[in-house]
Amino acid sequence: MKKLNIHIRLLCCFLGMALVCFVGQATAQNILDKNTNALPSMTLQEAIETALKNNYDIKLINNDLLIAQNNVNARNAGLLPTLGATFSKGGSSQNSTQTTSTGTQRKLSGVKNTNQSYGVALDWTIFDGFQMFANYDRLKELQKQGEVNTKGVILGTIADVVNNYYALVRQQQLVAAKDSALDISRLRVSIADNKLQLGRGSKLDVLTAKVDYNTDTSSYLTEKNLLKTTMVTLNQLMARDLNIEFKVKEEIDIENNLVYANLQTQANALNPDLQNAFINKKIAELNLKQVKGQRYPVVAINSGYDFNRSTSPTGFNTALRANGLTYGVTASLNIFNGFLQRQNERNAKVLISSSELNLDKTKQTISAQLISTYQNYQTNLDLLKVETGNVEIAKQNLDITLTKYRLGSIAPLELREAQRNSIDAVTRFLDAQYQAKLTEISLKEISGTLNVR
Repeated sequence: MKKLNIHIRLLCCFLGMALVCFVGQATAQNILDKNTNALPSMTLQEAIETALKNNYDIKLINNDLLIAQNNVNARNAGLLPTLGATFSKGGSSQNSTQTTSTGTQRKLSGVKNTNQSYGVALDWTIFDGFQMFANYDRLKELQKQGEVNTKGVILGTIADVVNNYYALVRQQQLVAAKDSALDISRLRVSIADNKLQLGRGSKLDVLTAKVDYNTDTSSYLTEKNLLKTTMVTLNQLMARDLNIEFKVKEEIDIENNLVYANLQTQANALNPDLQNAFINKKIAELNLKQVKGQRYPVVAINSGYDFNRSTSPTGFNTALRANGLTYGVTASLNIFNGFLQRQNERNAKVLISSSELNLDKTKQTISAQLISTYQNYQTNLDLLKVETGNVEIAKQNLDITLTKYRLGSIAPLELREAQRNSIDAVTRFLDAQYQAKLTEISLKEISGTLNVR
């Protein structure tokens, strides 16, 4: 009996150490699954840098931005002249019969005619009702829009990486907690079995302990599977081999001092969707300017240098050679096109109105997102405070229950209930912590201030 008591004390000592790991937040962060101790670690900074370098969406939007940047030039807007060169050479071989006024006929066979010309031509539209200048401004706005879209994709990618990274942190902590709970259930099976062997327990207690152990094993395997799938998702965001396994060791640090007024000011200035709506309004205004420019005349100058040479044995001149400079000015004015000009101007004004409505709608949408997300952020911070206290209470309750169980003054069912309350408290705490972090990230994404820190 003395030997059994010593054995039970040793088991309870080991059980107590496992519980400290199970309920302590700082300790739980450092407890990793036994099979993942050798895995390489990855920091949040490394994950973001990898995603910014490899992510396919970022690469695609950068290509779109590059095209928009390439399009911003004076020639594409129609401000520069065009210079072209031409060359042609040809000929013919004909049989001909010529009859003169006197009735004399002249028959020729295989008469060869040749012609050749080449030259350069310059065309330059010097005035088109300021359409070219409006078009140049439109191209610059499209470049700005490309930059804003790129920023939006980058912000979204960073947000996805941060969300999934902390989901991995949370899942890793849950696996550690479930693993500790599994150790407790395993010890409980051992204690119940030892009691049965010594005649102090019952077969029912052993079977109940084994059922609870199997339940905890199933829960542990489920959380471990979620850990693997979360890791795959993060690898996908980083656009690297999906089978790479790694571990994270950072705690979830929550910034709990975000101010709504500051976030609103930042969102009005930095939110990509709002900036995009402003740019669309500017483009609509420039489109109207281009349409109105069609009311004015189009004036162009042209010049060139040509060389022509031809031979015709049967012609008045058997050979011709000419070269020289050509120049001129052309002007055209659309006087009437079936009221199409007025229709185009009306449509352009409607597009401006639509862009203004879309801008107002975007402002309201962003404000609604900011208000609801900030409310969730404050609620999650309050829940986190409550759940932090619950973890400590559950720990104390489990400690007392373990002491009573060791003394044999309570049934195994009460120990199981205390154990279940503890794991539930830890799970709720981790969920509240994760949700608080998610709303913090969302607020920074909406305000356009999310960065790699």
